[in-house]
Amino acid sequence: MRIRSLRIALILPLLLAGFLSLSEGKVYLPKDEALQRAFPGADEIAAVNLYLTEEEMKEVTRSSGATVESGIYTFYAGKKGDKPLGFAAIEAATVRTLPETVMVVLNPDGTVRFVEILAFFEPEEYKPARRWLDQFGGKTLSRELRIGGEIQGISGATLSAQALARQVRKSAAMARLLLSRSRP
Repeated sequence: MRIRSLRIALILPLLLAGFLSLSEGKVYLPKDEALQRAFPGADEIAAVNLYLTEEEMKEVTRSSGATVESGIYTFYAGKKGDKPLGFAAIEAATVRTLPETVMVVLNPDGTVRFVEILAFFEPEEYKPARRWLDQFGGKTLSRELRIGGEIQGISGATLSAQALARQVRKSAAMARLLLSRSRP
């Protein structure tokens, strides 16, 4: 009887660990690999910190519909020689109760080049498909950059779609602010 209890005590944690690993999310792409994908062939990829005033934080919140919780926002800028290749923002947000991390890659003019999910911890069936993510390519920050506007919804993954669209709008609004500062 004691040996049976001991076996159960040893096997149960292994079964639970296996179950938990199946139900946990995934990290699909580490940051360094993601940035290489954002700027293939770049000579330089450097962090660019954007420091926001209270008014700028309110403006980004108003124009994107996403909450701006910090006055510091980091972009990664890629260059080939003197030629800018664009910007990438890595954004984390809560979908339903668990986080996702996406990378929004923008062209030098602020249009979205592509969006990549780097990590997703909600159940896999709620993860937006590549084809859905491709809708963001070529879009700029506007009132139509939302679900029901230029972006189609996802049946059964509404919260994932809304969270991701907010992250893209926030990155596009931050890029607009960054670009406005670099103009003479």
